[in-house]
Amino acid sequence: MKVLFIGGTGLISTAVSELAVQKGIDLTLMNRGQRKDGLSEKIERIHCDIYDLNAVQKALVNRHFDAIVDWIAFVPEHVERDYKLFKGHTDQYVFISSASAYQKPIPKLPITEKEVPLDNPFWEYSKNKQRCEEYLQSLIDDQFPVTIIRPSHTYNEQSVVSQLNSWPHPYTLIHRMKQNKPVIIADQGQSLWTLTYNKDFAHAFLDILGNPKTYGEVYHLTSDKSYNWLEIHSMLEEAIGVKSEIVFVPSQKIVEVFPEYKGALLGDMMGSALFDNSKIKEVAPNYLSKTEYKDIAKKVVQFYESHPENQTIDEDFYQRYDKLVERYRLKGRG
Repeated sequence: MKVLFIGGTGLISTAVSELAVQKGIDLTLMNRGQRKDGLSEKIERIHCDIYDLNAVQKALVNRHFDAIVDWIAFVPEHVERDYKLFKGHTDQYVFISSASAYQKPIPKLPITEKEVPLDNPFWEYSKNKQRCEEYLQSLIDDQFPVTIIRPSHTYNEQSVVSQLNSWPHPYTLIHRMKQNKPVIIADQGQSLWTLTYNKDFAHAFLDILGNPKTYGEVYHLTSDKSYNWLEIHSMLEEAIGVKSEIVFVPSQKIVEVFPEYKGALLGDMMGSALFDNSKIKEVAPNYLSKTEYKDIAKKVVQFYESHPENQTIDEDFYQRYDKLVERYRLKGRG
């Protein structure tokens, strides 16, 4: 089977790329080639910018793929471009959406594709994923079958999972914990959160490629593993070998100090997110949900301890974090 990935070197897609090679898939990656991916030399690389339409069209001349997956399409203009570029070059187009696009607050648990609509008013990222889906589902074109996949929170051996940590500098939270500084947990830390290991995700994902049963369908693809935020924090504590003072802060108050986290907190992590994976399991015989975050958390800490170049601290984040901690340690919920 011949498959083209647009991107293919991100957190989720790297795991899928690695497994695809192991499964004997003839994989091609199209990206700018600016990142050392460490992937197999068996993978063909096409180095061009997906936004350079002339270069992409030239690269696709006389090429046909059983499936094309765009890992880096985020706004409707991206999928509109993909339709124009890839029609006639593939039997299946796979769009990577997001489970964060489901309606918030979530009206029903567990979430199913049929019973819970898309409508997240808190996060523009999620709204754009919804708009992309709406465009693709509006296409009436038998020559361009579309499959939509909605991942939830997916992690790897470098993922410091937390409701509030610096995205560009994830070691920041580990540093706080090592320094025995208080750690913020949003609300009371009791909402349940689903975590999916990227290598588990890859098994079911490959089952949908070139699978006619999935054409025209939408699936969320998550694990069956869920934890509350206090449990997730305890896993990090155990991995680091510390015990933290916990400061509970309402999500609404957190985003007053960290407005850039409004979408992620109010639009995703504030409520429980549990998924019914029955639909994907029907078409993915290799669906896997075996990995616990506590086991990977140990590898996460080991990674940062053995890579000093990644031990960077977000000083602005740190200062705002400390002020919020002191406010709620001294004044309570005022």
